[in-house]
Amino acid sequence: MIEKVAVVIPCYNEAEGIAKVIKKFPYKKLEKAGFQVTIYVVDNNSRDETAKVARQAGAIVIEEKKKGKGNALRTGFASLPDDIDYVAMLDGDDTYSPKELLRMIEPLHNNFSDVVIGSRLGGKMTGDSMKLFNRLGNWLFTHLVRYVYRANVTDVLTGYFAWKKKALDELYPHLVSDGFAIEMEMITKMAKLNFEITSVPISYDERAGESNLRPVHDGWRILKMFIRNLSWEAKRVVAIEPITDTIDTKIEETA
Repeated sequence: MIEKVAVVIPCYNEAEGIAKVIKKFPYKKLEKAGFQVTIYVVDNNSRDETAKVARQAGAIVIEEKKKGKGNALRTGFASLPDDIDYVAMLDGDDTYSPKELLRMIEPLHNNFSDVVIGSRLGGKMTGDSMKLFNRLGNWLFTHLVRYVYRANVTDVLTGYFAWKKKALDELYPHLVSDGFAIEMEMITKMAKLNFEITSVPISYDERAGESNLRPVHDGWRILKMFIRNLSWEAKRVVAIEPITDTIDTKIEETA
């Protein structure tokens, strides 16, 4: 039985790296393991040719004009078909390895957990892929989340996640972050929702192109999210309503 995997990639000016990311997924290996993968690139109002390059590389492109990684991800999640079994996310800058997707999905497929978080701090980081300041900040936030939220995570600011679709459907209506605090929001709220979380070691390479992260500014917003969610409690909300009018279908691309 083939299970469907959707990979959501938020992008802002990632024309330099996005094609590399899309082409690195081990599609044949994943298919042999029983998984069919579809790539969804969310173009976050890029000024370069990110959307064009992504389409040419075989991805379905979703447009989100409102800037911010959180906005892009929430739009991407809301745009997925109902028949998806698993959802993964990673960045479009060629820092995370698409070849490790199977490692991310296997604990979900085996019902070991609801969500898998790729850990750079517990994995392999090459060259100058993570600056010392960023590494120290990540280490501090990770230990705070492990201690305060009792979450089984070893890299709280990673951009590589995988979920069972039903788990993401439960999480999605609670997401409000518009920027780089989205990962902190997701992890802290998943802990509050009592999700089974697993961390697996991953690779992390130097990025292609310029980074959009502002360490001090975004670090402050991440800290505020950590504090804000200490008193957060889940309320009953409406489930995901699929978005279809912003998606480039393969039929339209080949027409």
